[in-house]
Amino acid sequence: MAGEADFDAFYRGSRRRMFGYVYVLTGDVAEAQDVVQEAFVRAWQRWETVGGYPDPESWVRVVAARIAVSRWRRRRSRARAYARHGAPEPVEGPSPDTVALVDALRRLPAAQRTALALHYVLGLSVADIATETGAPIGTVKARLARGRAALAALLGEDDKEVEVNHG
Repeated sequence: MAGEADFDAFYRGSRRRMFGYVYVLTGDVAEAQDVVQEAFVRAWQRWETVGGYPDPESWVRVVAARIAVSRWRRRRSRARAYARHGAPEPVEGPSPDTVALVDALRRLPAAQRTALALHYVLGLSVADIATETGAPIGTVKARLARGRAALAALLGEDDKEVEVNHG
């Protein structure tokens, strides 16, 4: 395809210049790589138009500069918010019970795990789960019952009703 070959040639011929330009703008290699990549992706998405411009590299350069400025503004706004409000409070790690539960859930078949998550975590009814998964109501009930029984066995619980916490 001619458009693809034209873009490839354009990219190969201009990527290093574009990287050098954006690196000077940002002063950060990783940031420059990200910005240049995003600018070229946007050029590729609009290549039918951009490829017809007298200087497609100029278009990519303007887009890259705008992306770099936009990302800089977002970081600056985030820094101001941190200065005003402080960094977010650290989130405590999961409790040992939660880790054990997640481990046990990973051992269940996907259909049982999905039914349990939809029912206990999201609070969906059996009918809603049946609609969402495309399974008959009886199948959903069986998955819930078998999933609870399997969890009880995996967690070493005597009680067949295992409370599923998500905290």
